[in-house]
Order: sequence, then C-alpha cells, then structure tokens
Amino acid sequence: MFHRKPIEERIAERVAKRPPLKEGKHFEHRPALIVFCVVVTIALVKVIGAFFLMKSGLR
Repeated sequence: MFHRKPIEERIAERVAKRPPLKEGKHFEHRPALIVFCVVVTIALVKVIGAFFLMKSGLR
C-alpha cells in the first residue's frame, strides 16, 4: 500500500543488526532492570513496614 516492507521483515532486519548477547549479563535492556529494582524495593518496603507495625503493637 505504501511501498513498505512487511513488519516481520523490518523486525528481522533490526534484530540482525543487534550485537550478540554478552555472557553473564542478566538484563540486556535498561527498562527491565528498572522494573526489577522497583518491584524488589516495593516488596522490601512492605515487609519492613509490616515488621514495624507488628513491633509497635498495631495489627
């Protein structure tokens, strides 16, 4: 219609241009690292808050 390649071909070309993955690197993409850190931080804050509430006598 607009003389463009199909989306599958464009994605394949982009993937082919990427460098090979590095051994031992867990998060290739920065957003994945940020989401992981936020989730872990929220979980820790909840656990610490629960212990604080139990210690202060509130239930």
